[in-house]
Amino acid sequence: MRKSLPPLIVIAGPTASGKSALALALAKREGGTVINADSAQIYRDLPILSAAPTEVEKARAEHRLYGVRNGADACSAADWAAVAKDEVRRAHQLGKLPVLVGGTGLYLRTLLHGIAPVPPIDAEIRRRVRSSGAIDNQAELRRIDPEAAARLEPTDTTRIARALEVILSTGRTLKDWQSDRAGGISGEIALRPLVLLPPRDWLYARCDARFAAMVEEGAIAEVERLLARGLDPALPVMRAIGVREIAAFLGGDTSRETMIAAGQQATRHYAKRQYTWFAHQPPAEWPRLTEPLDADTVPDALALLGQKP
Repeated sequence: MRKSLPPLIVIAGPTASGKSALALALAKREGGTVINADSAQIYRDLPILSAAPTEVEKARAEHRLYGVRNGADACSAADWAAVAKDEVRRAHQLGKLPVLVGGTGLYLRTLLHGIAPVPPIDAEIRRRVRSSGAIDNQAELRRIDPEAAARLEPTDTTRIARALEVILSTGRTLKDWQSDRAGGISGEIALRPLVLLPPRDWLYARCDARFAAMVEEGAIAEVERLLARGLDPALPVMRAIGVREIAAFLGGDTSRETMIAAGQQATRHYAKRQYTWFAHQPPAEWPRLTEPLDADTVPDALALLGQKP
């Protein structure tokens, strides 16, 4: 860490790992600003289902980029990184400690290291790729970009489609474009990161309890209002964890008990994907806290962040 640069705290990890509570405690203690790095919490449509901070929590410390976007207006990683960069600089200008918190790895990577300058994809190529089957896309990608095909899981249809449309439209692989990343702020700040990777059993139990609580606290009515807007099902807000399961219940296709079980399972699967990403993608030198976050381990977390307990 270069002490001459302004600091940036980054608290990352899977859903339900305790990130927000730690960020709030730190921001309150240090007079900092909590900045959202979660792709669901940026939308104002699902505060309960996205586990956004409550009004009481917001009153304890300044929060930025929560509920600032209409779900009808999709927010890309580049969109978020642009406004997050402004919020980090604003906090520094005000003499506050920016505390970036969230579980969207692509958001964090884009802000810190920039984005690949991939030109717009040819509309006809995008239409063809997105309308083709996953098996066909994977086979074509294996033929023209075997390295990407080997790296991506066969079930990761979105990334397979993206890698394929990039090379078909530009003649360069996505990895090649990504080597030219630009616009990141990692060279402008003294980064103090922490990845929360608690025991999986503990994490999954929290996922289950939290989804059940969301249902009790009004998530069903929240999704009902969202569905009534008739938005494009492909929008990120419509694909948020729990929306599909609650929508099935509202449509009479499943029982309340089955809906809750399905929502819990979807949350656990999402947490598992995040866990894998954060276990392997951030640099090895980023500290990892592998114990459950509670009163006993908060001092350890603060120490790893370079803060006095």
